[in-house]
Amino acid sequence: MTAILHVIFGPSGAGKSTYAQQLARSEPAVHFAIDDWMARLFAADMPEPLEFEWMMSRVERCEAQIWSVAAATMAAGTSVVLDLGLMRKSDRARVAEIAEACELPLQFHFVTASSEVRRARVLERNEVRGETFAIEVNPDMFDFIEGVYEAPDAAELRDAIISEST
Repeated sequence: MTAILHVIFGPSGAGKSTYAQQLARSEPAVHFAIDDWMARLFAADMPEPLEFEWMMSRVERCEAQIWSVAAATMAAGTSVVLDLGLMRKSDRARVAEIAEACELPLQFHFVTASSEVRRARVLERNEVRGETFAIEVNPDMFDFIEGVYEAPDAAELRDAIISEST
């Protein structure tokens, strides 16, 4: 059986983490979530208010380490589920380029929901702090992330598995 690189993307609060965890259990695959890595490594040092450059430099470091471990995992024959956010088209294109250059079988998964549903989920996740909670996303952070997010076009979705939650 060939190891597959499953890449999850979508807007904040869409259900990406829940989807990724379920997919990792059903495959089976190893799940890598950027939110978990960021929370464990950097949450205690996060500046208030959050600074974009501060956050992005740490995201890049985490992603580099995740890629290193994920590549070794796939080389050992185990599928991987990447939950890296990938809010911009250029981020998703970069992942596709890496997979192609490394000859990794790639499957994108687009997880989405309406803005109202996503905002409510994020607020609930902040309070409940359940299995998918990694870091608190306040309303200002949610709005910031909404401004950064770039929805996929038809070409990006052509071969993607689409999951819309309500």
